[in-house]
Amino acid sequence: MKRGRMKVRLIVLWGMFLLSFVLNGCKSNGTLNSKGIPDKIIVGEFGGENPANTREVLEPVCKAMEQELGIPVQLYLSTDYAAIIEAIHAKKIHIAYLGGFSYILAAQHKDIDPIAILGQNGKEFAYHSNIFVKSNSGLNSMADVKARAKDLTFCFTDPASTSGHLVPRGYLVSIGLDPLTSFKQTLFAGSHAASILTVAAGKVDVGCATDDYGIDMQVKKGLIKKGELKVLWVSDPIVGSPIVVRKDINPAFTEKIKQFYFNLSKKHPEIFDNYLRFLYVNAPRGLCYIPAQDSMFNGVRKLAANIRDLKTN
Repeated sequence: MKRGRMKVRLIVLWGMFLLSFVLNGCKSNGTLNSKGIPDKIIVGEFGGENPANTREVLEPVCKAMEQELGIPVQLYLSTDYAAIIEAIHAKKIHIAYLGGFSYILAAQHKDIDPIAILGQNGKEFAYHSNIFVKSNSGLNSMADVKARAKDLTFCFTDPASTSGHLVPRGYLVSIGLDPLTSFKQTLFAGSHAASILTVAAGKVDVGCATDDYGIDMQVKKGLIKKGELKVLWVSDPIVGSPIVVRKDINPAFTEKIKQFYFNLSKKHPEIFDNYLRFLYVNAPRGLCYIPAQDSMFNGVRKLAANIRDLKTN
């Protein structure tokens, strides 16, 4: 493959290597007893650029679930969404936190159900994708990026990310920029923070990331300076990230898991608020988990289907 070309072949996702990684890396198994109930619940989440921080905010959630359901709960953090998808298909985990795009990839196996999503006033809470550059780059609009694309490097986050790959890629295609051929080089940083920091360090010219765990969050952490980056594009609202469970789990027990998430903000407000502070610089008021439905992600499916050369099965 020539330098500057990106091979994007998402064949649910990255095949046997990752499956082997998951089977070996997730030591506890996700078996069920004769009633379809796990002896230990294993919850999978993408660890992001700082797995220690992710663990710090999610382990209290797992402990609260353990106390409420009366079953041990173990947190499994992965290096990417692909490993989480493979783990749930391989029945190594029971519950998974996914993004919109990683959900539609995983849902093609028809072995999971979305159960909960963050919502506000009874409606799913939306977020956005951003495309950004260094403020002193001389790039002031996406028209500038398009005009100079052959001399620019572009950075996505994770291949299965909605706001860090699918949505900005769809936008680039819509304005006549093919990530496979238009830029000097296109790459994946691995996470939203990594994309932001890579652009801030001048190692990549243009990047994209979610607005939730995005530029303002890195400024708050002191990793970049305020005004160091400039946003050139903000997407339309994107449906949020679902929590999913395996379909082979006893339906009555799945209902208990659902109710745990639906009541989390009321029964364990400190744990829930701490998790929100991890996700947002300024967490909106009134957020809580609400029921998720597969149809919520039809817009994401349509976008993925309309992008040429993006393989989702």
